[in-house]
Amino acid sequence: MATGETGFDDVTFDLVSVQYHSLKAGHDYGQYVRDARNAGRDDIADFFQRVMDEDSARAKQCHEFLKELAGSADSGPAVS
Repeated sequence: MATGETGFDDVTFDLVSVQYHSLKAGHDYGQYVRDARNAGRDDIADFFQRVMDEDSARAKQCHEFLKELAGSADSGPAVS
């Protein structure tokens, strides 16, 4: 597995990136849910809630993969 300048392999970097963006988006979606509820659009609020739940599940899956990689030789020197 290739290791970039950061000492992390590409897969680890990619998982960290997806995890970060999923968590960041989830934070933003909380405001979207509130905005939709304040506008009386529970249908849209429910949609934003589903999107937030999906991002939360994505972040959790990344976390599980990262835990697996941390104990393997594939993680690169920055994670080992």
